[in-house]
Amino acid sequence: MASFEWFISLRYLRAKRKQKFISLITIIAILGVAVGVLALIVVLSVYTGFTEGLRDQIIGINAHVQVQRVSGAISDPTAVMSQIDAVEGIEATTPYIYSQALITSATNSAGVMLRGIDAPSAMRVLSIGQKMKAGQLTDLDALHEVPAIVLGRALARQLQVGIDDKVRLLSPNGPLSPMGVLPKIQTCVVVGIFETGMSEYDSTIGFITLDTARSLTDLRQGVHGIEIRVKNIDKADQTAAAVQQALGRDYLVRDWMQLNQNLFAALKLEKMGIFIALDLIILVAALNIISALIMVVMEKNRDIAILKSMGATTKAIMRIFFYQGVVIGLSGTLFGVVSGLALCALLKHSKLIELPPNVYPMSTMPIKVVPLDVTVIAMSAILITLGATLYPSWKASKIRPAEALSYE
Repeated sequence: MASFEWFISLRYLRAKRKQKFISLITIIAILGVAVGVLALIVVLSVYTGFTEGLRDQIIGINAHVQVQRVSGAISDPTAVMSQIDAVEGIEATTPYIYSQALITSATNSAGVMLRGIDAPSAMRVLSIGQKMKAGQLTDLDALHEVPAIVLGRALARQLQVGIDDKVRLLSPNGPLSPMGVLPKIQTCVVVGIFETGMSEYDSTIGFITLDTARSLTDLRQGVHGIEIRVKNIDKADQTAAAVQQALGRDYLVRDWMQLNQNLFAALKLEKMGIFIALDLIILVAALNIISALIMVVMEKNRDIAILKSMGATTKAIMRIFFYQGVVIGLSGTLFGVVSGLALCALLKHSKLIELPPNVYPMSTMPIKVVPLDVTVIAMSAILITLGATLYPSWKASKIRPAEALSYE
């Protein structure tokens, strides 16, 4: 019986002279499904690529996990890092000190977020060493007549300074005098310039040594926190929980997802919104499938009546038109998936679309195809198109042979 129903379904899909218009609507429905699937795959792949690129940029200059003491600074960072290193999943640790200051040059001034680091261990935790455009991060520890500093490219341009130029740091954490708070002043020499591609980092951050950072703050010993690089970034939350358990309640441990929770929650919500919006394209194609099948039912009214008279059951008639919808839906979905993956591969390897580097954290259109996303897109397209066949199939099964043949 199944072969009989498939035979009739495929026969109805073939156009005859009087059915050219029905065939055209069928082709439009297939193309509609294909375009919807293609658009979903390409847009979500670009969105995923952009999200991961943004994540890599954020994590590149920040650590996977950050540890701070609940009250005050960490007085013995070496002991704390030893505890952290003993936790499974930890790759490297490094101490840090945060400070804000005013940075001035001979021509300009700007606010700066200073990060005191231990350059050798920071190289193992942060990827900032790979973002250097001039000099090296380890040059911070080299002997200079004054302390060294590494600046972001945008900040260096604003100050109009380069390698070996001197800048002055003014920290508000100075002593109290009858004239008010006297700022702490430190002259530094620029030994390196980095560029992450994110203007909020390149225009606001400067790296200095831990000793230089202490001289600009009220912190005489210890550090503000510990930054951690984990072996599996996708399991950073689990590793952070293990570190929290090892250190106890006196410490606050946060992974990169918690530190950027609002940003990535917004991106996830936007991705879901895009998926729903583009699914409407497939829904429009499904309406075309309904129209095509209803027109086939009207055209084949007499044929259906004859089939019923010859013993075809109501379910068999429903299956005939259901199989038509299956063929249309599967054809459109398959064509859309193949076209979408091909277009993604073309955009990824050819890098045809360039992005302005001062606006986006990457120079070309990012593409990241996620198999799960492609599977969900294909399944949603198939379900929508199969749902569109239910009403025409039910309508065809309700045709009464006596009434249909009486008008012939």
